[in-house]
Amino acid sequence: MARRSPIATKPLPGPSPFEIADAAPLDPAKFRDPAITAKGEPRAHVALARLETLWFNTGTLCNLACKSCYIESSPTNDALVYLTLTEVDAYLDEIERDGLGTREIGFTGGEPFMNPDMVPMLESSLARGFEVLVLTNAMRPMWRFEGALLDLNARYGDRMTFRVSLDHHSQAAHEAERGAGSWDKGMAGLRWLSDNGFSIAVAGRHLAHEDDAMARRGYAALFAETGIRVDAGDPARLVLFPEMDASADVPEITTACWGILDVDPKSVMCASSRMVVKHKGAERPMVTACTLLPYGADFQMGETLAEASRDVALNHPHCARFCVLGGASCSA
Repeated sequence: MARRSPIATKPLPGPSPFEIADAAPLDPAKFRDPAITAKGEPRAHVALARLETLWFNTGTLCNLACKSCYIESSPTNDALVYLTLTEVDAYLDEIERDGLGTREIGFTGGEPFMNPDMVPMLESSLARGFEVLVLTNAMRPMWRFEGALLDLNARYGDRMTFRVSLDHHSQAAHEAERGAGSWDKGMAGLRWLSDNGFSIAVAGRHLAHEDDAMARRGYAALFAETGIRVDAGDPARLVLFPEMDASADVPEITTACWGILDVDPKSVMCASSRMVVKHKGAERPMVTACTLLPYGADFQMGETLAEASRDVALNHPHCARFCVLGGASCSA
């Protein structure tokens, strides 16, 4: 595949094409107390049932600066610095030593392939028998490792999946979010993965006027036209995420909501996963409650997986919008 220069990386002006324009602003009294909601009701908590998935945030540096990136990744944001192979191996050792039964290791960023230890971290996880999920934009940083990735796929392809970010099935909406030129580069990487027999999935969204079925039909037409091997009807292969605007109003989740909404707390992401991050200037990595909340002090849970096994208070708009009401999860 021909090498290309990265696209323009300045933050994009104007609203995201996925935002609902008339969304009410978040009530500032909400999500302040981890035990009690703004109405004085007991806040819902989630217990860790089992560490099914351990995520590693490889760092917030990215070749793009997308308009509504929840983690504010960019070519200059190193608030979360690169994890090293040694640091990742320490957590994999803890999983094995304590018999945690973890099935899946996930890598996210930033763009994971910006991290120079990405391929060794992949190999270590796969060699230990874990299933591995990599979230990537499939652009130039990934292309630097084509030979190594082909080798890993030949040896471990049944346990390694690449989930490629494709914000919409139309070029215009995707580039409104990610920048001019991002469509062709991302599609080229996705086609390369598909053509070379990698296990692939796509992470997308739908516009405010589209429902799930409309979006899936649009993606299905795109995949058929381009020959990309993704079943748009399979929610594990085309993952459509809800919006994550922390400034828009959303109900708080109380202990009564589980019954009212008919939602099992064990279905929420923090019942089965944690994420490892390393903050800039920190001596050691930290385990956070989930992939969506890498910065908030309330969601930093300790330096070890054992310390991070305690309950999580659903004290953030993402907990409500993405997980409980949206029913979404970052895991495969």
